[in-house]
Amino acid sequence: MTDSSKTLHLFGIKACDTMKKARTWLDEHGVPYDFHDYKSSGIDRDHLNQWCNEHGWQVVLNRAGTTFRKLDDEHKADLDQAKAVELMLAQPSMIKRPVLDLGDKTLIGFKPDLYAAALLQKA
Repeated sequence: MTDSSKTLHLFGIKACDTMKKARTWLDEHGVPYDFHDYKSSGIDRDHLNQWCNEHGWQVVLNRAGTTFRKLDDEHKADLDQAKAVELMLAQPSMIKRPVLDLGDKTLIGFKPDLYAAALLQKA
């Protein structure tokens, strides 16, 4: 079995425009995936820690989003990975999206060229 025959896991929020672009790209390229909506289904600490360890919490925490910007300054101050993970557990909307789990690594955010490099060369 090759990597390309394995079903990937796409994490995000259903209504997000960037998520829609990623899902459309995957569908158009015939890439099978399971979708996990962490706004409705939640997310566990293990996934968040794994993503933060791989990419850095600064990448995983969506500080540009409305949910983060609405936080009071006390919650935004002195952020580190542990605090960022707690914020994302409490408010999954603060997780940058999408997160595409390729099995051996993850991609955070949607860039068609990165998806193509990671997925199409294996096919």
